[in-house]
Amino acid sequence: MNDTATVTAGSLEVPGARLHYEVRGKGPVVVLVGSPMDAAAFAPVADLLAVDHTVVTLDPRGINRSSVDDRAVDSTIEMRADDLSRLLTHLDAGPAAVFGSSGGAVAALALVQAHPEQVHTVIAHEPPLGELVDDREQVRVQTDDLVATYLAGDVTGAWQKFLAQANIDMPEGAVEQMFGGERDPQAVADEHFWFANEMRSTVSWRPDVAVLRDGPTHVVVGIGEESGGQFCDRTSTALAAALGIETTTFPGDHIGFVHVPERFVVELRAVLGRS
Repeated sequence: MNDTATVTAGSLEVPGARLHYEVRGKGPVVVLVGSPMDAAAFAPVADLLAVDHTVVTLDPRGINRSSVDDRAVDSTIEMRADDLSRLLTHLDAGPAAVFGSSGGAVAALALVQAHPEQVHTVIAHEPPLGELVDDREQVRVQTDDLVATYLAGDVTGAWQKFLAQANIDMPEGAVEQMFGGERDPQAVADEHFWFANEMRSTVSWRPDVAVLRDGPTHVVVGIGEESGGQFCDRTSTALAAALGIETTTFPGDHIGFVHVPERFVVELRAVLGRS
């Protein structure tokens, strides 16, 4: 891996929140955004990409260093898309390429719908768009149930239900080991905000396929090579089919940019080069 790029951190006041963001590198602008993943999750890929790109990362509202005025207020997709729009305007960075993963991919698609002039290319990596799959009613029920389980205090039970819905297999006892013991308070706070204030909005958001298909923004739908059969494989495949495009395979799984950043950035560069 290359030397760590110089990072310039900043904050931006947006309605109901203060966003923490980071900028590194020089060249064409690429925004990397997740949800609930924060800027730190993208740091390895951002450092590699910053050799010849200006890379913008951020903590979504309510996550880690991005505070909110009221933690009881939901963080909707529309809010997070507006946050991205305001950040691009603040940095005078558009039109940009935006790579979004998981909930960040949903926010990136919503940004394109609202402000296509700010995004020339959107790469939606495994967006959990539950409304696009045939069993959407079951997805709604499962999501409500796992959120209720979490808010009732059964953290490991909620994670077990979440992983079952996502069709992600874990070794026996792994969930209890990861989420049942003493944990970092910030991680717990972020987790609670995600379950309580983000998850329903993310999974229930339905894209305007016609706007995405016929608009000026180049739309790419990415799926991890190890994500076959998982919930986000199904939702991403459904989105690509609705748009009439082929999916793009990225290295690794749902968070391949964390696990295999050196391989991941090769494919990301290739996609950006075709945009």
